[in-house]
Amino acid sequence: MRNMSDDHTHVQEFFAARAAGWDTRFPDDGPAYAAAVAELGLREGDRVLDAGCGTGRALPPLRAAVGLSGVVVGVDLTPAMLEAAVRAGRNHDGQLLLADVTRLPLRTESLNAVFGAGLIAHLPHPAANLRELARVVRPGGTLALFHPIGRAALAARQGRRITPDDLRAEAGLGPLLAGSGWDMTSYIDEDARFLALAVRQG
Repeated sequence: MRNMSDDHTHVQEFFAARAAGWDTRFPDDGPAYAAAVAELGLREGDRVLDAGCGTGRALPPLRAAVGLSGVVVGVDLTPAMLEAAVRAGRNHDGQLLLADVTRLPLRTESLNAVFGAGLIAHLPHPAANLRELARVVRPGGTLALFHPIGRAALAARQGRRITPDDLRAEAGLGPLLAGSGWDMTSYIDEDARFLALAVRQG
């Protein structure tokens, strides 16, 4: 069994090494992020978390969705990613917290929604970690698990094949979410994007 601190160290090292050039590697993802955020159905004044926010690319559309009266929080485990978010000025769109999404420093049922881009593949214990995301969202609130390209395109980019145990496969993701406090309401996996939406169980 892997040690959780080993998982965290691996994730931090992976992203710290890539933080400085992250946005320049994927310069055209902005519209895909904005479209995914629109699917959350946020309203003026809502409170939303960007879990594993990285360089904060989702923060501007999240802020636009909830308005000045809303609350946007970006949480990430890697200091270098948050530093890149600040350099890009995205700290003006949301509060950035150096924290672990598996143990969030947020009150129970304090949020309306969670946005997670590229998140699920980096969760050390997906069922427990998705339950922690459910803890901070009110019943009926929403979760978006997003990636700016689909599973097949991502696998091809990384020089690998999709395996049956891929966490993002529809057949596995639905039950995983259901056992973690979420009901999956839609699933899209196409070359241009991956987007699974879920509602917090009552």
